Amino acid sequence: MRYFIHLGFDGSAYSGWQKQDNTLNTVQEVVEQTLAQLFKKSIAVYGCGRTDAGVHASQYILHINLDKPPSFDLKYRLNKNLPDDIAVFDVIEVKDDQHARYDAIARTYDYFIHWKKDPILIRYSNFYEDLTLDVDLMRKAAALIQATTDCKPLCKQPDLYDNTLCQISECALFVNKQEGRMRFTITSNRFLRGMVRYCVFFLVKVGSGEMTLQELEDILQQKTELTQKQPALAHGLFLSKVVYPYLTFNETHHLNRMLRSGLK
Repeated sequence: MRYFIHLGFDGSAYSGWQKQDNTLNTVQEVVEQTLAQLFKKSIAVYGCGRTDAGVHASQYILHINLDKPPSFDLKYRLNKNLPDDIAVFDVIEVKDDQHARYDAIARTYDYFIHWKKDPILIRYSNFYEDLTLDVDLMRKAAALIQATTDCKPLCKQPDLYDNTLCQISECALFVNKQEGRMRFTITSNRFLRGMVRYCVFFLVKVGSGEMTLQELEDILQQKTELTQKQPALAHGLFLSKVVYPYLTFNETHHLNRMLRSGLK
């Protein structure tokens, strides 16, 4: 029997989602340890994708296989035993051939920026002190990113992939000048390593006047290459939505939903 588990996590203390031989304290590792504690045996966990160290998720989907239905309320038991920075929202039985990673047809990421110091935001939004940005230019830059199909210039390690083609269906900015906050949102059928954080890097470069739209367009079209580029910090990034053709998830619990208030 296969179950999709819909959870959210604060990634501040974790080395990303995926368990790796040379990496300690990943979200996957903690979830697998908790499942082993509950079922008294090892339960393999298959996630919908990777997240980098420090990145958060307000809608992360994984699946597990069980021999029979749990004899207890799995959602309740997981939430009782998982640490406070990981929360389970739904446990849903699905067909045995439905896959958390390969069946996802789109994912959405949100990246939050603020330029007025706020202790509440500091863990979940990238603080640029006294940042002055040309939002109209940034929106034009976002349109250039959305029109890009070969996203190699936006990838940290393009050699990891057979191809770097992506179908970006949304790329937009939402700004609240009064509160000094900004949200960048991007939806695509797939994402490459570091892609969203490189998008934010380029948007800030254009918005601050350090790069022209033409220079960005030349980079995206691979006419020129920027050798010195630094991905935006991880803690402003959320995996906020995963779309399946056969399943819809409730968004009412998400921290991301609260952060989006005033930025729609």
